[in-house]
Amino acid sequence: MKLNYSGQEQVQAPPAAVWAFVQDPERVARCLPDVQEVVVHDQTHMDATVQVGVGMVRGKFKFKIEVLPDEAQHRVNVKVQGGGLGSVVDLTAGANIVDNGDGTTTLDWTGDATMRGPVATVGGRVLDAQAQKLIQKTFQNMSEQVGSRSGTLA
Repeated sequence: MKLNYSGQEQVQAPPAAVWAFVQDPERVARCLPDVQEVVVHDQTHMDATVQVGVGMVRGKFKFKIEVLPDEAQHRVNVKVQGGGLGSVVDLTAGANIVDNGDGTTTLDWTGDATMRGPVATVGGRVLDAQAQKLIQKTFQNMSEQVGSRSGTLA
């Protein structure tokens, strides 16, 4: 099952604060909803264990995550691979980091996911809605964490 998403998140912080945040892999991983454990391997690679629930299918998924900030392109890309419960998830997401010119930033994001296994067979609409919420919540969490820390960066 292939899924595509897009949206925007307003961050109450300047782009410099957003760039500082996305270059810290543990802080980015902690933005995943229901994250239970994060193991950082280097500046761009980490593993995360996340509690997942889609319909009646619930359990822990383990993911390998790569965060690729590209300040020159004003973009951060994230690759997530892994799964659990006999299911596999491949997700590629990214956000253009847009300076609003007023001390705030817009994350203009997109995401593409491919899912296989029992989670994908739960039902397209349930899975589609849940995946949209998870991606959106991740960017909302980033916005909240960057915004709450930007006062200390100024």
